[in-house]
Amino acid sequence: MLNDILKGKRLILASKSPRRQQLLRELGVDFEVRANGDDEELYPSELSMTEIPVYLAKQKAKPLLEKLNENDILITSDTIVWCKGQVIGKPNDEHDAFKILSLLSGNKHIVITGVCISSVKKSKYFHTITDVYFRKLTNEEIWYYINNFKPFDKAGAYGIQEWIGFVGVERIDGSYFNVMGLPIQQLYTELQNFINKSNIN
Repeated sequence: MLNDILKGKRLILASKSPRRQQLLRELGVDFEVRANGDDEELYPSELSMTEIPVYLAKQKAKPLLEKLNENDILITSDTIVWCKGQVIGKPNDEHDAFKILSLLSGNKHIVITGVCISSVKKSKYFHTITDVYFRKLTNEEIWYYINNFKPFDKAGAYGIQEWIGFVGVERIDGSYFNVMGLPIQQLYTELQNFINKSNIN
């Protein structure tokens, strides 16, 4: 079990997201939340779709690395939504949210999460991809969701675990939890490998 190999180590999640905190908590591990306060999402324009969230996860780790102790393990991550050849970020307001959800409506979009696992000695990066298919939503459904759930802190202007996920998502290919913001199954496996290799070294 993960808790057994984490003995003597401190797991740190650098995220203010309650969804990411909830998902990590479901693994049954103890961890500390240490948000770095950096919500900057700038990245080089030449990066590919899968490179963008990994780059952003690395950037989130940088200001915290020098503060790590010998037995600390840091997790940082970033999730993007990709639709029709462009990154769909968080909405600025109600009208921006409506524009984004209208774009996703009736289309497939891709959710990619980049994760960085770091210690004082090394770092490991990976990404997870999930395809999400929305049925065609009515304007009334989109406005109902926006007005009642205020999805302004979410990439793609929606949370799959909320009302719109129940009524709008026809199917997904890949990790459901990745769409929530953290590919928890892959993180579980990667953490085990990271710690076991650290113990060998």
